[in-house]
Amino acid sequence: MLSQFKLKEKKVSNKIKTAGYFIKRLKDSGFIVWKIFNAYGQNDPRRWTVLVDPGLCSVYVTCYTNKNEVNEVLFEIDDGGNKFSKGSYFKTESIETLVTELLNRGVNNDVTKNPFAKLK
Repeated sequence: MLSQFKLKEKKVSNKIKTAGYFIKRLKDSGFIVWKIFNAYGQNDPRRWTVLVDPGLCSVYVTCYTNKNEVNEVLFEIDDGGNKFSKGSYFKTESIETLVTELLNRGVNNDVTKNPFAKLK
């Protein structure tokens, strides 16, 4: 009876390159995150830019796809050279890697310390 039903396994895609998923995961880790821009040109390898910890560390994270290689996902982290050296790129498929890197560099994830936090 089961042979007449064909189950198709849906492949789970890596969502780290989507701004909504990226923002949600950072917010779940306590960071204040603002979406800055996501309307880059068709031939531009940048997909979106967000601002993490506005008003304190103010770290810009820009996602690139297919910058140097096909199917490559890269993240540029820029805070004006304060905690990250200029031109800092991270090639990862793990949001936890980026969260850990932000925390290790002292980026604030305590909403009570951020002037832009919406506390209830």
